[in-house]
Amino acid sequence: MLRIWKWYQSCLSLHPVKTQVISSGFLWGIGDVAAQYITHSTAKKRLQYKDAEQEFKINWKRVAITSMFGFGFVGPVGHFWYEGLDRFIKLRLQLRPKSVKFVATKVAMDGLIFGPFDLFVFFTYMGFSTGKSVAQVKEDVKRDFLPALILEGGVWPIVQCLFIMDRATEGCSLETAVYFF
Repeated sequence: MLRIWKWYQSCLSLHPVKTQVISSGFLWGIGDVAAQYITHSTAKKRLQYKDAEQEFKINWKRVAITSMFGFGFVGPVGHFWYEGLDRFIKLRLQLRPKSVKFVATKVAMDGLIFGPFDLFVFFTYMGFSTGKSVAQVKEDVKRDFLPALILEGGVWPIVQCLFIMDRATEGCSLETAVYFF
């Protein structure tokens, strides 16, 4: 596993955008398969749909659509967003990249600025890519956006903190970051 991680880090250094695009598409696809499985398992346990006894089958069209969001939006846009965010925090806010304040600021700015934008684009993209009308997409966004944003705000900052600290804060303990929050 360590060998794969080192290879990935090497690819990221040599071809950052390409690596982000490919890994984002791949991870969004895996995430969608997991989401489909969880939805199926939950529905099966609660018997909330007519085919509760039906075996789990992956909706490959949905996986492809979701992966394309990772390839086409999250990978390239996310790469330049985080690169610009790092530069802004370092140069404008003059925070040291390996500090807890840097990590906290990056997580907060990402959650308050990019998070809602990314979620809006995702819901809109998924609606249109599955053939929904503008009115249906608007209704889906109205219904799903806020609950998803709240859930994302509760889970994603923790994941980001761990990831950003691993990549950018050598010598900065997780306990210090948790205490800071």
